[in-house]
Amino acid sequence: MSEQKTTATERFFRIAIALKGLDGALQVAGALILAFVPASTVSGFSHAVITRDLLGDPSGTLARHLESATENFLHGDTKTFAVAYLLAHGLIKLGLVWALARKIVRAYPVAAVILAAFVVYEIVRAVHTHSIALPFFAALDVVIIVLVLREYRQLKRAA
Repeated sequence: MSEQKTTATERFFRIAIALKGLDGALQVAGALILAFVPASTVSGFSHAVITRDLLGDPSGTLARHLESATENFLHGDTKTFAVAYLLAHGLIKLGLVWALARKIVRAYPVAAVILAAFVVYEIVRAVHTHSIALPFFAALDVVIIVLVLREYRQLKRAA
């Protein structure tokens, strides 16, 4: 029974790590795209989404959040932040995923600390910017932290 539980936990951990790797790769790609996409393209896309009712009522909550995010992106330091954040977060995730996939035991506590720092930063930034996406990303990172620490304990017991 214990062997099946370990296998299920290991499988869940591997899936979570693969998803985190995919997330990291998408973040790096997104950072590179954002770095080279003109602000007018972002504005046009946002306008198209809102005016075609793709988020529901054009004066609804989601549409207002998209409008606000687009405005901040166009006229603030949000673009620079987004590119730097996505690039750093993505590259760090890819490095951690690489180390965790190879079961480099010393990487597990490092991964937990780095992800915890990202969670704190995501929450602080969400409070500051009223982002609806950052708390979601923070919650996902918390789940990954729990899985990393659980796998770390299992590897330490096996050693």
